[in-house]
Amino acid sequence: MKPAPLRGVLMVLAAALCWGTTGTAQSFAPPTLSAYWIGALRLLASAVFFAAVLVATRQRTGLMRLPWRGVALAGVGMAAYNLAFFAGVRATGVAIGTAVALGSGPIWAGLLQAMGGQRPPLRWWVGTALAVAGGVLMVAGGDRGSAQPVTATGLALCLLAGLSYAVYALVNKRLVTTGAPAQVTFAVFTLATVIAVPMAWVFAGPVVLTLRDVVIASYLGVVATGVAYLLFSHALRHISAATGVTLALAEPVTAFVLAVLVVGERPGWVAAGGGLLVLAGLLVVVFAELRVSTVR
Repeated sequence: MKPAPLRGVLMVLAAALCWGTTGTAQSFAPPTLSAYWIGALRLLASAVFFAAVLVATRQRTGLMRLPWRGVALAGVGMAAYNLAFFAGVRATGVAIGTAVALGSGPIWAGLLQAMGGQRPPLRWWVGTALAVAGGVLMVAGGDRGSAQPVTATGLALCLLAGLSYAVYALVNKRLVTTGAPAQVTFAVFTLATVIAVPMAWVFAGPVVLTLRDVVIASYLGVVATGVAYLLFSHALRHISAATGVTLALAEPVTAFVLAVLVVGERPGWVAAGGGLLVLAGLLVVVFAELRVSTVR
């Protein structure tokens, strides 16, 4: 059966809508809850979700046949992404943190994929450049009046998150070709949880949770992580990892809209134009992916 790239594209866009709520949901967490613990608890909730999916779909057998070296690398990438992303977003703000982390991800993914011998086509680079440029405009035209100053540490954390996400996507692409997506996501996110929880303890100390913390972490784990990454893993069976990472730039557009409607940020027309440019770039990337699949 030939791959269905359009199906993969739609799955990633649906996942991006879920991911786009992450920064806004985090903004409702009390400042006393460390960003490192938010990332770790998100992974813990998602691991429980994936375990429930395995039980419900009776896919528990076959886990030991997964390529565990790849699972380990993907798990490290996902743990690093979560810890760096939440810390970076808290240090730079919802709009900027999400845009930098997700905007750098496609560039990292394209470079890593090219280094691996699968160079993305020119149209992909053009579309990615447009989408990333749109993300920059979204940041430049955002309302900075009520936002905290952007620090070098915060930007570095967001860039690290983008690199970690790219590594995860490329490795996960290989994993889902050899194992069921539900099994792969369970293994990767369980390992990421094992890594992230002790690191959160080291960086932020023990955690005391309120009911509000539990609700936010549960939402992030089930919807913004569990459902989203299950869709993303299925999508990687039909599209390239680099395309999947670029299409995830629909996430900052979602975060942008939510930051306006829910958080109360007031960006200008430049930021709105940047959002449109992101969407235009994504259309070019989709066209490039569909054309490559047709040639194959």
